[in-house]
Amino acid sequence: MTIDYLKRILTAKVYDVAHETPLEPAGILSGRLSNRVLLKREDMQPVFSFKLRGAYNRMARLSPEQLARGVIAASAGNHAQGVALAARRLGCRAVIVMPVTTPQVKIDAVRALGGEVVLSGESYSDAAAAAAGLQAREGLTFVHPFDDPDVIAGQGTIGMEILRQHQGPIHAIFVAIGGGGLAAGIAAYVKQVRPEVRVIGVQTTDSDAMARSIRAGRRVELHDVGLFSDGTAVKKVGEETFRLCRALLDDVVVVDTDAICAAIKDVFQDTRSILEPAGALSVAGLKAWVERERLHDETLVAVACGANMNFDRLRFVSERAEIGEKREAVFAVTIPEERGSFRRFCETVGPRNVTEFNYRIADPAQAHVFVGIQISRPGEATQIADAFEGAGFRTLNLTDDELGKLHLRHMVGGHSPLARNELLYSFEFPERPGALMRFLSSMSPNWNISLFHYRNHGADYGRILVGIQVPAGEKKQFREFLATLGYPHRDESQHPAYRLFLGAHAA
Repeated sequence: MTIDYLKRILTAKVYDVAHETPLEPAGILSGRLSNRVLLKREDMQPVFSFKLRGAYNRMARLSPEQLARGVIAASAGNHAQGVALAARRLGCRAVIVMPVTTPQVKIDAVRALGGEVVLSGESYSDAAAAAAGLQAREGLTFVHPFDDPDVIAGQGTIGMEILRQHQGPIHAIFVAIGGGGLAAGIAAYVKQVRPEVRVIGVQTTDSDAMARSIRAGRRVELHDVGLFSDGTAVKKVGEETFRLCRALLDDVVVVDTDAICAAIKDVFQDTRSILEPAGALSVAGLKAWVERERLHDETLVAVACGANMNFDRLRFVSERAEIGEKREAVFAVTIPEERGSFRRFCETVGPRNVTEFNYRIADPAQAHVFVGIQISRPGEATQIADAFEGAGFRTLNLTDDELGKLHLRHMVGGHSPLARNELLYSFEFPERPGALMRFLSSMSPNWNISLFHYRNHGADYGRILVGIQVPAGEKKQFREFLATLGYPHRDESQHPAYRLFLGAHAA
């Protein structure tokens, strides 16, 4: 069967619509990993994904009668665009059933290519069930996104291109897996032509149907799947893709959301391109493999398989990338609510760059602070936590805590009966390492800080929100203090949202 796939791949009809994409070195990432990393840039295809290869190869082999009736597909987005583009090229109708969770950018792209979009269900499996009903009623031909020999062969042309473009030694090729068509196609070619090259699949911790199926020796259906990497959110892999992946893959690596976000940033730093989560999955797996195997001086290829990213996801990606790359540690620290303790806390942080600082007065005896700190190496978070404990501050290390990273960091606040005589001010200061600590050191100890929020967003100027308790008789001295502080500032004490959510008494 592998020999048959070799022939199918060599004769695949993909280049009417697809380009031979470049295999580019990722210089910055290569330097950091001490290995030569090459990116197969499938994100540069006309639909910003590899999926048009398999879709067109399947549809180009349909009979005139089948094309006249039209085709139907179920897809989370990228296969849908491939089918729509192929249908436009071949002059046939295309109905695409997509999960309701599909990013809007993919829905709009399918419609722009002339595809008829039907939204149904929350995953590919749900959409596929709805598509089966439409197919039967309207006599359409189903174009499977992964479990079809022609689709697999179309995706396999990527493996053919990689081996042609780099004829030297390759330690491994890393490939994202949803239903398995891409990994099966690449492995079918590579293992026939250069069997010494490893082909390693990569999945997310919450959509790892192929990894579980290979371990079990049978196809395992997940009850539900994670949706961050929507392009690989498949509950059950294909029968043929499972057969090929089980026989041909050398391993399947599983990574989490933070690792994917870090990989998106890695690719951006090298290419100035923004991959979607599924598109960066192979890079995250490559990095995990290097760390696990302690590789040096090897050539590694990651298939950057898609770039259909919703713009509004970028804030989340940026927030989580530093943690995924082990560049940020987050802590909940308890310090005594007394003069001098805040300064001791700052001294313990030392010259490290603070990425976030949240505090709201809530207890007359102790203060609870949420702080993010930039780190430079794995294990440094534990060292910082130990330093806080050594200084007498009870500390929770939340660096690997999903609840803390996703929710609690944004929920430090609320009304406080202790926030009497509170004035709320916003400040700006030049954003550079150590700037926050310098700001804190310049604050006069005469007035108590009752609220503090800061987050490093990578802008030229840092923005801080501070609540300061100033007795009514000391307002003049406070204004003089602001004048000597030297930072642009604004009185926010009458802001309606502050009065509603954070003021000492509800508005």
